[in-house]
Amino acid sequence: MGAGTRTRITRHVIGRLRLAAQGLLAPDFESAPDAVRWMTAMQAQDIQAALWAVGLRMRSSGVDAVRAALDEGLIVRSWPMRGTLHLLAPEDLRWILDITADRLLRGMGGRHRELEIDARDVESSREAALELVAGGGSATRQGLFAAFEAAGQSTAGQRGIHLLGVLCQRAWLVQGPLVGNQQLIKAFDEWIPKSRELDRAEGIAELVLRYMLSHGPATERDFAWWSNTPVTEVRSGLALVKDQLVELEFEGTSYWMSPATAALLDDGVPGQRTLLALPGLDEFLLGYTDRSLVLPPEHAQKVVPGGNGMFKKTIVSGGEVIGTWARTGTGRTAAVVPEPFDTVNGLRPAAQKSFELQAARYLRFLGQAA
Repeated sequence: MGAGTRTRITRHVIGRLRLAAQGLLAPDFESAPDAVRWMTAMQAQDIQAALWAVGLRMRSSGVDAVRAALDEGLIVRSWPMRGTLHLLAPEDLRWILDITADRLLRGMGGRHRELEIDARDVESSREAALELVAGGGSATRQGLFAAFEAAGQSTAGQRGIHLLGVLCQRAWLVQGPLVGNQQLIKAFDEWIPKSRELDRAEGIAELVLRYMLSHGPATERDFAWWSNTPVTEVRSGLALVKDQLVELEFEGTSYWMSPATAALLDDGVPGQRTLLALPGLDEFLLGYTDRSLVLPPEHAQKVVPGGNGMFKKTIVSGGEVIGTWARTGTGRTAAVVPEPFDTVNGLRPAAQKSFELQAARYLRFLGQAA
């Protein structure tokens, strides 16, 4: 950083810079596709949480607008990395899969052997699936699994979901419009007729750049974990784009971010008094391999009880996770309840008021405000 830097770097400052980079401090995206495209990939195992994650980053939105973007194929949901569902811009999915799928599928080889899935089983399932959905058709997951069974492919014991995952990771299938909380399955080439083409080195460089722009300050290690890309390739990709980024050293580690995010250090990093009610699995917490900068380790079990991978919704204040929250009831009886880590003092009056405003915004997003 330059000599004019006035803000002392702390973990709270890094947390607030990440909020700013992710579009959470001043939501300015006009549409769901704009928000998703900026983030590149947004974790989306829980579809309701993913819809709110997108809505939080938009200037004004309701859940129907985000759902409509999925229904129209303006954003898509698939397994591009780490065997985890993400939301992406449709034109980005194929080239990202070209980078990530081979390594991901090799890593799942042991599980596939346990499930007795080999190349012939994948091909049999592919033929059955494409016959079912070809010509603009679609299928529910139940319907797709029935087609697998009819082709002699058992779907028991997670075998069906693993077959579906492989077909999506190989860009033969993709999840399409929503029906309730489930998505219909479509043929990839029909649902996404136009895809960008990037070679591997070019693609990794772009992925590194877009991750650092939208998630920075972040480290090589954060990106390597997030994208499941070997560190040697990460470093090669970073070398190609680092002239478009700013490097920051904190506690002996290099962090990378956009020039716009870095400029906040000179002007005073905003968000010190900002409180947000984030969904579970939001990129603010899940988008990094080291979460201790924003989630004190002594409270980690309160967010992920038992380390089971199910992340609770979080309250973030000043760039730090200070508690969790839950929704109770439905419709006019719906309420949003804070669960601060400080069980003795709870939320301070100003924070409580901010939380109530966030709760009201969330219920308006769902169309459940009184």
